[in-house]
This record gives sequence, C-alpha cells and structure tokens, in this order.
Amino acid sequence: MNSPVIPAKAGIQRRWFFLAATLLIAGCATTTSDRGHFDPQTGPWSGRLALRVESDPPQSYSVAFELSGDAASGELTLASPLGNTLAVLRWQPADAVLLQKGRQQHYESADRMIEETTGAAIPMQALFAWLHGQPANVQGWQVDLSRWTEGRLLARRQTPQPETELRLVIDR
Repeated sequence: MNSPVIPAKAGIQRRWFFLAATLLIAGCATTTSDRGHFDPQTGPWSGRLALRVESDPPQSYSVAFELSGDAASGELTLASPLGNTLAVLRWQPADAVLLQKGRQQHYESADRMIEETTGAAIPMQALFAWLHGQPANVQGWQVDLSRWTEGRLLARRQTPQPETELRLVIDR
C-alpha cells in the first residue's frame, strides 16, 4: 500500500499557513493576571504606547507598557505585541537605569534616559500630570486630554525639533 505523496509546494504552503496561524493566535493571546489594587496616584498604568519622532531618520515605536510610580521614582516596562519584555526603565532621584538585552545602562535622570533611548525629550513631570487628567503646560508641547476618561492621551511637541507625537491607550 502506497502512502499519499504531498507535492513539495503544497507542503511548504501548509507549513506557512500553520506558522501564520500560530503567530496570529499568539498575537491575540492575553494574560489574565491579578495586577492588584489600582492607585490613581501611582498606577500601575498599563496599555499601549506609540511614539513617533520626526528625526533623521524618522523613528517610530509601538509597544505595550506598564508604568508605576511618579516622575521622581518609578518603573516603565515595554513589551512587544507578543508579550516579550523589550526594556525596563527604572528611575529614582539620583539614578536612572535602562535594562535591555541583559545589559544595564545608567543615566543621571529619567528625562535623560528617555531622551537617549527614544531620541525625544518626553517631559516626565508633565506625563504623570497628563496621566492624572491634568493639562500640565510644557513649552513646545500640546496635550489633548479630551478622551482621557476613555483612557486615551495624545501629546505633540513641535518645538524644539524633532517634532514628536506620543499616544497612550490606557487599559489601567
């Protein structure tokens, strides 16, 4: 009795289909962990973050995030859509540390660490005010909090260059 022979092209197509289906299912997977009590003053806030920096060359980031603490002391974890941790940023008044790919890099402040990492100066003090729904004024930045109650925040900087756009979708 002969076993059926699958043409090589059909076998390759089938493998690509299963690979694509696996990635699609993994991308839709979510975890259901108990994140504990949500404190509107210190978070943790979680959701999705998109940052676009009109530098040369332009840079664009889109990641899942979890943020806790405040502008003086806190932690920001960035993850890929599949849930892999890409970087952890920790800061306190005297030190800021970027943990990425098994390495640590120290900075004198969170503001400096964010600017070096992303190519844009993100005003940490203002960011935490925005997370609380407060329209903190920062020179060059315009924030749209009209959808804050829906967990959406949009901030744009036009000056100084490079132009920067920060979008947050907060799941809490």
